[in-house]
Amino acid sequence: MTNSEHTSPEPAVAVTADAAAEVTAVTADAIVPDTKDWTWVLEQPCADCGLDAGAVVREDVAGMVRANAAGWTAVLGGDPEALRRRPRPEIWSDLEYACHVRDVFRLFRVRLDLMLDQDDPLFANWDQDATAVAERYGEQRPAVVAVELAEAAEALAAAFEGVAGARWARTGNRSDGARFTVESFARYLIHDPVHHLYDVTGERV
Repeated sequence: MTNSEHTSPEPAVAVTADAAAEVTAVTADAIVPDTKDWTWVLEQPCADCGLDAGAVVREDVAGMVRANAAGWTAVLGGDPEALRRRPRPEIWSDLEYACHVRDVFRLFRVRLDLMLDQDDPLFANWDQDATAVAERYGEQRPAVVAVELAEAAEALAAAFEGVAGARWARTGNRSDGARFTVESFARYLIHDPVHHLYDVTGERV
């Protein structure tokens, strides 16, 4: 359904067994979970959104995160009912995409801190679709989400700005075997919110 992974740590929510059962029921006739491995974006440009993540200058990621957040703020300033409306049953609404991006920013800040503070950490798993159901993304208030997304983006951008020298080479691991340095992690991260802003606006980078 979305273009990000299913394996990640908690942005702020723990998904219960009941919520997991609920998401199974919901996705059966609506959202189709995305199980693809999107690490390929580090090797070639994305034909959809146009971003060549592998060519992104690592020091530019902080500014790109802030610029992306500004784009979402503009989107979330629209009509609340329109923001909640899905274009098709299997595609998230603009509001649901925004909630997801907010939580991705939160999540990647957690992972970045782990990579900088621990030696070669293993990231805990996160099911983005179960979180969307458990947190009722489609019922959240756009104005509140806009503030939360901007705050999460700023925290992540500031954290990336604090990385220098050999710390870009520190490593972390996803449970599916994907391995990142802080540098490749930064490039991988930025594709997700950029791609989702394209999903919503249709504007390529």
